[in-house]
Amino acid sequence: METLYYSQIDSPIGPLNLAVSAKGLVALEFDRGEFPSTQSKKISWEHSPEKIKSYARELNEYFAGKRRDFTFILDLRGTPFQKQCWHALLTIPYGQTRTYADIARAINNPQAFRAVGLANNRNPVAIVVPCHRVIASDGTLCGYGGGLDVKRKLLELEGARTGILAA
Repeated sequence: METLYYSQIDSPIGPLNLAVSAKGLVALEFDRGEFPSTQSKKISWEHSPEKIKSYARELNEYFAGKRRDFTFILDLRGTPFQKQCWHALLTIPYGQTRTYADIARAINNPQAFRAVGLANNRNPVAIVVPCHRVIASDGTLCGYGGGLDVKRKLLELEGARTGILAA
């Protein structure tokens, strides 16, 4: 049975839930109540602020405007297509944005922009795998698990142009 360690940290955009494996960061989620939310006979969950301490430090540096890149290891879990999309997101520079179509082209699947959107929606490591840097083709903000206000705040923190807030 695998053990995942979890804890919650406070941030300027609200509480964030983190989970780590022996390999690296598995989840960074916006607080929506109960965490961890999945029950599995293959995973044991252990509350451990100590295990997430180095991840929390880098996130706090990011929110303070002192960090642009994260140095910790990620343990991304998803389908091969999702992982391909998430790795493409990791190439978006701090302070810049890309469209869903840009990401589809980056993974050599230019017609897959809707599937890219679905993969972004399933991103288990918000902020670090920067799906907040993906915007609509018309430049508007759209589709963010933390809400469009949080997406705007993250982009403003990074100095990115935020375009028009979609309704």
